[in-house]
Amino acid sequence: MGSALRSPLGQPLGLTLAEQETERIASTIETTIAEFIALRRDLHQHPELSFNEHRTSSIVAERLASFGFDVTTGLGGTGVVGTLRRGSGERRLGIRADMDALPIQEQTGAAHASVNAGVMHACGHDGHTAILLTAARYLAESGSFDGTLQLIFQPAEETGKGATKMIDDGLFERFPVDAVFGLHNWPSVDAGHIGCVAGPAMASVDWARIVVRGKGGHGAQPHETVDAVVVAAHIITALQTIVARNVNPLDMAVVTVGSIHGGGAANVIPETVELKLSVRAFRPDVRELLRERVPALARAQAESFGAQAEVEYHLGFPAVINHEDETGFARGVALDTFGPTHVDPAFRPRTASEDFAFMLLAKPGSYVFVGNGDGPPLHSPHYDFNDAILAPAATYWVRLAERFLA
Repeated sequence: MGSALRSPLGQPLGLTLAEQETERIASTIETTIAEFIALRRDLHQHPELSFNEHRTSSIVAERLASFGFDVTTGLGGTGVVGTLRRGSGERRLGIRADMDALPIQEQTGAAHASVNAGVMHACGHDGHTAILLTAARYLAESGSFDGTLQLIFQPAEETGKGATKMIDDGLFERFPVDAVFGLHNWPSVDAGHIGCVAGPAMASVDWARIVVRGKGGHGAQPHETVDAVVVAAHIITALQTIVARNVNPLDMAVVTVGSIHGGGAANVIPETVELKLSVRAFRPDVRELLRERVPALARAQAESFGAQAEVEYHLGFPAVINHEDETGFARGVALDTFGPTHVDPAFRPRTASEDFAFMLLAKPGSYVFVGNGDGPPLHSPHYDFNDAILAPAATYWVRLAERFLA
């Protein structure tokens, strides 16, 4: 964009008004982007787990204050909100970024790799924070809007508790918005390309713990036992029939047994086996079906072998369901900003989960995806945020804010 031919008045030649506006914003952001890439790498090097983002939130608050935002800290524990008012407009916009890291030992080998053992930014929240701070500086110094901007830096997305904690602390009462938007980088999608999904965009996630209780004994005498390992194996297999035979084939459901523990020796049949599950869906009615069927099937399977299954079922967070009008708006901004070649017209929902869902239950809005390019998937010890998408994503936030608060 920065190499476009320009008229004697400094405007790029052959560009539409929207393209000229993007060029102007992008050129300005480019002058400070090295600072924010360095900030992103510093955050990556010093990751903090959910509700422990003390250093991160302090940096965010200091930067926002230096830009001229009114800053509120401590919301939801370590959350930060930056407020910027301009003109007399009554419109109010919220934009959210998450800040927490994951309990993963980093294996990127990067010069800016985590110095905190067993903790890393494996989901790009360091990048999301840096993107929004980059946009914040531009909007404070050069932004053209009329209304109120609320920038929300949220803790504890990875635990699914940060959004509700901020909302319970009065987020939208103290910092009212007419709509709220967020974004997430996505590996395997071309770098900087935008994806918008109306309706269900990410899945709900719930958790189950199943303890199978049988009768232990010697491995040489299985007939004198009720083998909890065999029972657990049948439960695991049977659980997949819920998706295959209880859920409408046109809907989505995922039942994953991610952990199984039982026994400690090859010649001993254990008395108990523990299973841990994650359960996902797009539709609320499918989510409820899974909540009913998983415990019922586990108990029935166990009883058929003469064993028992104790089931704990914990609701996590609902599906991210984007609002139609706000998603159309977000897509329109992306088209105006980057053109149709960089906006995927058939971007599909993701079956991962996000607690931004709670914000969309409270306020209209949309959750947008931005491509991170080729590389390891999210939550991988080899993942790293792609700094090349920081400036385009910040440009997108600026365009969205100026359009919404026009």
